[in-house]
Amino acid sequence: MSIYLVVFILLCYLALIKCIYYRHRRTLMKSLKRLLSVSSSRDSDGAEIRALLVTAHPDDECMFFAPTIIRLVELNASVHLLCLSEGNYYNQGAQRRQELLNSCAVLGIPASRVTIVDHKKLPDDPKAEWSVSLVSSTIVKHIRAHSFNVVLTFDGRGVSGHANHVAIHKAVRHLASTGQVPDDCCLLSLVTVGLLRKYISFLELPLSWLLPSCLCCIIGSQGYRRAKAAMLCHRTQLLWFRYLYITFSRYMFVNTLRMIPQGPKNLKIY
Repeated sequence: MSIYLVVFILLCYLALIKCIYYRHRRTLMKSLKRLLSVSSSRDSDGAEIRALLVTAHPDDECMFFAPTIIRLVELNASVHLLCLSEGNYYNQGAQRRQELLNSCAVLGIPASRVTIVDHKKLPDDPKAEWSVSLVSSTIVKHIRAHSFNVVLTFDGRGVSGHANHVAIHKAVRHLASTGQVPDDCCLLSLVTVGLLRKYISFLELPLSWLLPSCLCCIIGSQGYRRAKAAMLCHRTQLLWFRYLYITFSRYMFVNTLRMIPQGPKNLKIY
């Protein structure tokens, strides 16, 4: 194959990515309104969106969810974070707590909207089995206290397969299936992709755009720089492979989310 043809195909592919990005910027608010059944006088105004992101550890917010956070903040949505552990696996809990607050500030979430849970039954440990009952009760109390209309978290594979990520998904699924979530609250899970798609960086964007999902959040070069700066706030976690992740992971550029189906309300279990 001629080198000129390869260059031409590559340039066309990059042009496609650019088109997808600009189209996404115009349509994201409409997608959110349709998904959450909210109304606004302006397409660019997301002030009626009150979003809660539920994560397991400090650094999950920027490592996996940065595109969603950045796009929601740009739309003027109220974004909150509930982190269910301090990340104290290596006895660095206090330092990681501050790193999380610094990362959230970079992403646009003020410290007043960040809640960090420190519970002995919710340790940062891939071998620990978190109680679905405890996690679900913690989440639903937070939802009701702040009247959130969208909750975002991991899917059943937890992106990285971490047991604590999966436990959060199980807890949210439990809330959904037992009808404990308010009627106006939408539950979304971050789609886990295969290894190849995960590590081809922004080149994966067309696949994420074309494959079915409830919501697709894409950031450009400026958003990527914010996501990278947030990752660099977690200095205790910056081992060599984290730099590779920052460079090659598609989660630094795009998030695709699916709706978690909800069961009948006020379900009684005998």
